[in-house]
This record gives sequence, structure tokens and C-alpha cells, in this order.
Amino acid sequence: MPALFYQLTRSTLEQTAETILGRALKQGWRVTLRGSDAGVLSRLDAALWAGDEAGFLPHGLAGGPHNAEQPVLLTTAGGLPNDPQALMAIGGAAVTAEEVAALQRVWILFDGLDGAALAAARVQWRELTGAGSSAQYWSEEGGGWEKKAER
Repeated sequence: MPALFYQLTRSTLEQTAETILGRALKQGWRVTLRGSDAGVLSRLDAALWAGDEAGFLPHGLAGGPHNAEQPVLLTTAGGLPNDPQALMAIGGAAVTAEEVAALQRVWILFDGLDGAALAAARVQWRELTGAGSSAQYWSEEGGGWEKKAER
């Protein structure tokens, strides 16, 4: 499967993550959500807990006694501590070509209105595709998600 790059320009990180994570859980997948900023992960953690009962997404922040059992584990560390089928990377968190090859799905979400985040995503795209991973770039600039590039 390709690495799926999502350029957020209309939806928030919280909205997009909640949608994708909900779909992954319905597939029966575990997900490691890897970020580079503990504060952003704490904000995302709070947003996922604040959803209504119908939209509740079971998850946990890394560092607890049950990391390996979490259906969705939010972490700043490398590795895949909850033995997931999927990885979501935010905030420029690293993803390896080996992870892309080994997992059912890899999503890379980035703020398309932030020049530094956009530049980091471009570097990540080049590194992954240069290492042999396939990748797709998705944009929501037209209102809905559209695939803009594939390599």
C-alpha cells in the first residue's frame, strides 16, 4: 500500500484524525498515531475523548501500563508499540519505507497552510519514494478529498 499524504487546508487535524481513525477501527485495525509534539498529542487526546458516545474512539497516550493493548496509541516515540496494522504520522513525525511496506495503511497528515509543514512533507515524500515506497498525495482544496499525485 502507498503512504497516503493528506494536506489539511479545510479540515482540522482533530476532524481528519477522528474520521480516519474511526474507519480504521471499523476495519478491526490497531493504529499507532505518531507525533513530534507532546502538546499536540495531548490536545488530540482531549479532542478524541470529548466526542459524543456514538463517536467515541478508544485510545490512549503512550506511557501508561497498557500501551500494547491500545487500539489507538498516541506517541512521540518511534516504533510500533501496540502492534498496529496502520500508522498515522502528524507534525512531521518520521515514517520509514519499511513501515510503509509492512503495514496495511500509513497516513501522513500535515498542515497545508504552514510553509514549514508543507516543506517537511515534501522532504518526507521524496525520502519515502526514493526508498522505493509508493505514495499518494491527497488535497481537500476543492472541498472534498481529491488524489492529486501518485508515485
